[in-house]
Amino acid sequence: MGKKNRKKDAAAKPKRQEVPFVERPFEGLKGEADLVAMRELLPSASAPLTLTGELADVPVLLVTLLPEMWPAIRREDGTVVVAMQASTRSGDASRDVAHAIEAAAKLEPGTPLRHLELPEVGARLQDLVDPKADWELTVHGDFHYWADPAAEKSAELDQALEQAAEHIVPSKAVEGVSAAYWCRMGKEYLRWVRTEDEYELLDALAKLHAADETPLEDGTRLIGFFRSCGLMVPVWELNAGTEADELAGVAKKFEDRLAKALADDASLTPEQRRARSGLISREVTLR
Repeated sequence: MGKKNRKKDAAAKPKRQEVPFVERPFEGLKGEADLVAMRELLPSASAPLTLTGELADVPVLLVTLLPEMWPAIRREDGTVVVAMQASTRSGDASRDVAHAIEAAAKLEPGTPLRHLELPEVGARLQDLVDPKADWELTVHGDFHYWADPAAEKSAELDQALEQAAEHIVPSKAVEGVSAAYWCRMGKEYLRWVRTEDEYELLDALAKLHAADETPLEDGTRLIGFFRSCGLMVPVWELNAGTEADELAGVAKKFEDRLAKALADDASLTPEQRRARSGLISREVTLR
């Protein structure tokens, strides 16, 4: 092909519209902190979505993971099941999920969406979800939602579910507070997704840390934090053998202390600034 023809073909091909990066992609949605947890922290969880507009009649179930890292599947009853932890990732996680919903809604019932190209600019989850609908996340100990209730069961699927469940990190939501998750990875930890402004949250944690008020109870310690999808996720190492149902009271008390620290607009003292620097040095960015 001649040089002129190549230029002509390049000019005729429309330029792909890349999705712009969004630091806090789920902002404005109910369950923003839970969505971040589903994308980054929880091994198995689900949450039904109620859509609006042209897709209002399409039932949607958000889940953490699907077999073979499928982006989505359309069940026999028409339900679209979409994975938060999928390999297709643009600069906007909200657009990625919306793109998967749109693509899976066009499939024939009983068909998995095995691959999804990177999306171009388009609808985001905020554009599809009914803002008045309730939000409810459930943490699971297995991947039973992989099985389509309307499809015929098979020994192969049962075996796959059993094998997948063996590798799940035990995780549970802490009752009484929002987006706080206990997990057991050799030791027990609490990972708490927070929606406050990160600088204000850091200052508040520094004030508490300098006053030795960050432990949830004796023997626990704040060991650092993750940062993902524009939100901070403080992490505590718990006392050996601590179960999730033992954390409700101490977590609520810590949240009360944190609220007071957030409301305190006094400048940081030298000791508090040192505490803040120490917290920053233990940050891990997930995405």
